[in-house]
Amino acid sequence: MEKIRVKVCMGPAGILAGGAQVLSAFEKELKDKKICVELKSGCSAHKVGCRGLCAKDVLVEVAIGDNKTSYQSIKPEMVQRIVEEHIIGGKPVAEWGEDQNYRNFFKKQVKVLLSDCGEIDPEDINAYIAVHGYEAATKVLTSMTPEETIKIVEDSGIRGRGGAGFPTGYKWKQCRRDPNEPKYIICNADEGDPGAFMDRAVIEGNPHSVIEGMIIGAYAIGSHDGYVYIRAEYPLAVERLEMAITQSRQAGFLGKNILGTGFDFDIKINLGAGAFVCGESTALMRSIEGKRGMPRPTPPRSVNKGLWGKPTVLNNVETFANIPYIIRNGAKWFASYGTEKSKGTKVFALTGKIKNPGLIEVPMGITMKEIIYDIGGGIDSGKKLKAVQTGGPSGGCIPASLMDIKVDFESLAEVGSIVGSGGMIVLDEDDCMVSMAKYFLQFTQDESCGKCVPCRIGTKRLYEILERITKGKGKENDIDLLQELGKDVADASLCGLGQSAPNPIISTIKYFREEYEAHIFHKKCPAKVCRDLVTYSIIEKVCKGCGACIRACPVNAISGEKKKPHKLNQETCIRCGSCFDVCKFKSVGRE
Repeated sequence: MEKIRVKVCMGPAGILAGGAQVLSAFEKELKDKKICVELKSGCSAHKVGCRGLCAKDVLVEVAIGDNKTSYQSIKPEMVQRIVEEHIIGGKPVAEWGEDQNYRNFFKKQVKVLLSDCGEIDPEDINAYIAVHGYEAATKVLTSMTPEETIKIVEDSGIRGRGGAGFPTGYKWKQCRRDPNEPKYIICNADEGDPGAFMDRAVIEGNPHSVIEGMIIGAYAIGSHDGYVYIRAEYPLAVERLEMAITQSRQAGFLGKNILGTGFDFDIKINLGAGAFVCGESTALMRSIEGKRGMPRPTPPRSVNKGLWGKPTVLNNVETFANIPYIIRNGAKWFASYGTEKSKGTKVFALTGKIKNPGLIEVPMGITMKEIIYDIGGGIDSGKKLKAVQTGGPSGGCIPASLMDIKVDFESLAEVGSIVGSGGMIVLDEDDCMVSMAKYFLQFTQDESCGKCVPCRIGTKRLYEILERITKGKGKENDIDLLQELGKDVADASLCGLGQSAPNPIISTIKYFREEYEAHIFHKKCPAKVCRDLVTYSIIEKVCKGCGACIRACPVNAISGEKKKPHKLNQETCIRCGSCFDVCKFKSVGRE
């Protein structure tokens, strides 16, 4: 009988949807029906990392020999039928399997970094080794010089995936050339952008790829000490990373005299406390040193004077995880994806008002329209697409009119946004762009370390202006003031946090100026989001007198008898929108 493998998504979305219960149900069914007993090692039901289409979790794959079937939205009570009809009977359960939407989600993706994530057990080093894991590190350590290793990375054209897009090979070369010792290598897993979960998913789904990439990088620059800086809010990622490091040591891939080559290298985990500014390289290094996470001026660059004043290479999770695939398959293979200046693929966290939110990997240069409509399935609400926000708090909003834009470093920069670490938030016509800019400004203002005045005070003033506008107290010159102050903050701030903080404002004014004008001059929020600019009323001709709005109102602003039209007292109303949300008959108006 052919091998049987059941893979259950145990990424965060899978766990939240009941992945652990689904996995237990499969293990019980297989054991009760003596399938695994008869096949011994030929049968397995195991956990895997994020499989991508988070909207349809729990995702399950059943593989019998070379035949694979994917199932969506699986619950524990559905497991028995899958085992009986598919695994025993040989006929997949069609109504729970792949549909056209599922196939479309993956059709235009190119899985490089995520090719093993969602396929292997992240807690088993042997599962990684079975898919050629650690072959790249073995090849580099036993048959290549550091210079040859760096040359492959350079020729691949890979640029840092953490946001800045700096050429990885060039960074490694500069650190290698610095004569000072010791040297350090750091993996930045402090993923703090709202809506971003790329790095977390990679570590949770394939932590050994990151470790292997760090081993290769350490050998290339001549480092014997590595750190993974990861936020403590990622407990599952931390747990699996710790497990992977322990297994790697036991297997001889970390520690003294790795693979008998005489090369020593080990990795420590440093838990961050959730400070967004510690995503900045110099602030991160100060945090590892036990100091307050605050940036320092550059130059000198980290490759010359980084951790404890020594040469240091810092790359993010996605960058390191790509390295083993580049070494195994060659520079030309990696460079065959993407554009002339933006090589390879990029992982994005697709979220917001999208039908298929999840984790995607696409070649650089794919259009935004292809991501939103072909992969994402379009707008979930049935409303019109308004914009796509990329790059997190440091990025900008790209309007619906520019959806033909290519998604790469250069193209997004030209329209006032950035690739960033990979956050991609889809907005529809019910989203207020002024409120969106205010949200990101509040985030960056809260996360400012306070070291430099332009960022500490400038972001506060920018937020205050936006707050005033959304409350209907905007002034005639506020738009010009936002642009002028935003430029000053960007030009004068010490680090990337302050330098990029005005981006959400600048891009929304550029493409959605009319919304700012509506807030300031007409005291209206076109999207009906800003509470102080929205008025609720009850449409008496439509009201059925069901009483739902009366029960929902927190301030007793609505009155009326059962089955008779209700009334809303405007003086008492706090514009919370509770009545609008609960009314099933659309008898609550909103202007």
